[in-house]
Amino acid sequence: MTLHVNFDNTYARLPERFFTRIDPTPVKSPRLLKLNTALAEELGLVTQDLQSEQGVAWMAGNSAAHGSEPLSQAYAGHQFGGWVPQLGDGRAHLLGEVIDRKGQRRDIQLKGSGRTPYSRMGDGRAWLGPVLREYIVSEAMHSFGIPTTRALAVVATGEDVLRETPLPGAVLTRVASSHIRVGTFQYFAARQDRDALQLLTDHAIARHHPEAVGASNPVLAFLGSVVAAQAELVAGWMALGFIHGVMNTDNTTISGETIDYGPCAFIDGYHPEKVFSSIDQFGRYAYRNQPDVLVWNLAQLASSLLPLIDDDTDKAVALATEAIHTFPSLYQAAWLTLFRAKLGLQRQEADDADLVQGLLDAMAGQLADFTNTFRALSEDDADDGFENPAAFAAWNDRYLARLAREDSDVAARHQRMRKANPAIIPRNHRIEEVIQAALSDDFDPFERLIAALARPFEIAESDRDLTQPPRPEEAVVRTFCGT
Repeated sequence: MTLHVNFDNTYARLPERFFTRIDPTPVKSPRLLKLNTALAEELGLVTQDLQSEQGVAWMAGNSAAHGSEPLSQAYAGHQFGGWVPQLGDGRAHLLGEVIDRKGQRRDIQLKGSGRTPYSRMGDGRAWLGPVLREYIVSEAMHSFGIPTTRALAVVATGEDVLRETPLPGAVLTRVASSHIRVGTFQYFAARQDRDALQLLTDHAIARHHPEAVGASNPVLAFLGSVVAAQAELVAGWMALGFIHGVMNTDNTTISGETIDYGPCAFIDGYHPEKVFSSIDQFGRYAYRNQPDVLVWNLAQLASSLLPLIDDDTDKAVALATEAIHTFPSLYQAAWLTLFRAKLGLQRQEADDADLVQGLLDAMAGQLADFTNTFRALSEDDADDGFENPAAFAAWNDRYLARLAREDSDVAARHQRMRKANPAIIPRNHRIEEVIQAALSDDFDPFERLIAALARPFEIAESDRDLTQPPRPEEAVVRTFCGT
């Protein structure tokens, strides 16, 4: 019997040059390791069907579901600033699209599901560690309220993947509003395929930014909407101390969702120059650089859209430039809103940005823990995270004076702050613990961390150890893509 999923596949109706129709490569012995039952229900999928032998085979790439049209998408991109004219899904297969219970269209994609024409000498597979990392971090981001792709399932393949050593393989079932990227537009712009570029833009507008349809210049309005969405997104990253690690244009979505959790990390001891990714040798995607990188990526989108913005190239450049130049103010407004909430401030004052930066500077001077410092402010004991409390005290005097002008109830303010500052984040050393345990087929640490991250703004006494930064011997200073 064929598994039945209510697919409605719009991307598959685009011309064939947008993708390659290709089935996933079957695996030896699929075994379900984790199913996100809440997400399955949100998508209108039947949990029992997904847990069945047939459902597991589908999420491993071993069998088809009724209505599925597997394909791998074509796109290009700048990787660490270097242009690559053809990338594409080198180890992923878009199975199709479903309409969820809220009426929203969602992609269902397999990652680590075998070679495609875009693999570029890769093996098309994923090993268990990065798959668990993406599950953990993407679901945590969802709990934090950050737009993100999500993880529906992890399936073990029963086969080893060769990296530095043989490692157990796995397939991730990923869900997204779409997998359309800045690099998708670059792909057609580089080929001077105006018809495809127009089709892609119309598709993206209808799917993600329908408000642009009625604008006097829909393509320009679309660009502006993407700029706004990305400004909100990167501000959310910064407020959590999150470092994406691979902010290439092929990892920048049109929907404004976080995508690709390869060498990502959350900062423990804060410093603005922090880098974790093993391949980011020059710090291009360091924490402090993320807003500037987003502007650069969006400029590549704008360049791709120029032929559609206006037939007069000079006019198109001027209009696109104006749209891109809205990013700094949009980002700064979103950043201030989030950090004001983290500090419990309800009013706006002219020097609020300087106040926030003053705390960040004090934290950087002593590598104070990012998450715990902000969380502790809601308990009035943030100085505990500073080896030299005097560095915090100087800032705290300014902060207390600012709070006095708010004239707000202390208990109510602390309650608001606890809703803006997570107690638990997926710390690198905890993810590493999960992965090492999983290699011994022990998934208890994984389940425990996932459960805690589902309610990150609360803290059960039994989970208090999850809030602690790593000891020196536990620190993870490098993260890897896993390809």
